Amino acid sequence: MDLLDWHRGRLSSRRLAVLVRHMPRDSALARAVHGEAAEWAVTDHLLAAAVDHLAEANWMFATVNQDEDAEPLEYPTPVPRPSEPTGSDADADDDTDESGSDGPGPEELGRFFA
Repeated sequence: MDLLDWHRGRLSSRRLAVLVRHMPRDSALARAVHGEAAEWAVTDHLLAAAVDHLAEANWMFATVNQDEDAEPLEYPTPVPRPSEPTGSDADADDDTDESGSDGPGPEELGRFFA
């Protein structure tokens, strides 16, 4: 397909719009418009969410079942997703409580699961 056909009048604007709208997810146009997010399908986002939830559940289990005098475990880092800030930008947007910790403490988890 030659895009000059639109300029020459052999390809209607509507047909050109339909062709552009239904381009494959891995096309150069989709990557230029959406960046890395064009590579991620719904299943990729769901899989990343499942991995994050499993890591958080393992962290909760280990936190609740560790010795009282042990050092607190580090909260798991989520799988990076496209179009989300990474590095120092992500640290600035974290939802930390007033104590500065990343997640609930052992006492809070123990009360929740008791």
